[in-house]
Amino acid sequence: MDNTEQVQAEQTAEKHHARPRTVIIVGASSGIGFETALRLLGRGYSVANISRTPCSLEHVKNYTADVAEKCALEKAISQIAAESDVCGLIYCAGFSMAAPIEYAQEEDYRYLFEVNYFGALRAIKSVAPHLKKKGGRIILVSSMGGTFPVAFDSFYSSSKAAVDMLVKAAALELEPFNIHVSSVQPGGTSTGFTFKRKVYGEEESRDYSAKVKRAAAALADMEQGGMSAGEVARQVADVFCNKKPPLLIQCGGWNKFFVAAGRFLPAKASLYINKKVYKQ
Repeated sequence: MDNTEQVQAEQTAEKHHARPRTVIIVGASSGIGFETALRLLGRGYSVANISRTPCSLEHVKNYTADVAEKCALEKAISQIAAESDVCGLIYCAGFSMAAPIEYAQEEDYRYLFEVNYFGALRAIKSVAPHLKKKGGRIILVSSMGGTFPVAFDSFYSSSKAAVDMLVKAAALELEPFNIHVSSVQPGGTSTGFTFKRKVYGEEESRDYSAKVKRAAAALADMEQGGMSAGEVARQVADVFCNKKPPLLIQCGGWNKFFVAAGRFLPAKASLYINKKVYKQ
């Protein structure tokens, strides 16, 4: 190799080495995703955000995409992988609706599953080929609602239960490639998510309207009086940085206790507690 070729090789190697280790966060524009981005930046990672609105943190690179729009998420992940050294994915996007099963509109619950479940699935499918080269982390932000159903938010609870099962299955498949997959399960968390929930009114809820109203109010109070987004984000960041991350982890001591107790409670007892919590 002559001097010119050697210089070029060194420059290429230097350029490749300089590519930042990047964590893709889907939904870092607000709430838990925003706080997670802040903490990962503090731990030396580069962060790329995918969302409809940009993340306001100075050092986060934004890619605009609606996770429910076909191919938009995949294109954004491919672009990020072409520009940086992707070491992980954190999926924080979510949608919630308070509605009776009987009268829920198909377009609403299909959109919910597009955001909460199918978006997460497509994100895993898109990022896996890039992580398989060197290993990495995938975290899906789930919910305690996937373990204990939220009254009149049945579609949200169902989607989060599906997310947790997806995590278990993906962990089995991706472990041989040194890709660790985890689900972080917050309980009530004080964020703007509470005020973005679609709540069916009297006309839409019909004979369930009083119960829907009480359940939505109880859930809002639980969230706004619950953990801060920063506390949950610290847990997410800790899991991401853990050499042997847990498969499923609940945020907060009480939530861990409820999950442990739930293994021994009869199903009817669990439903009774649920009714009391959501004032049914």
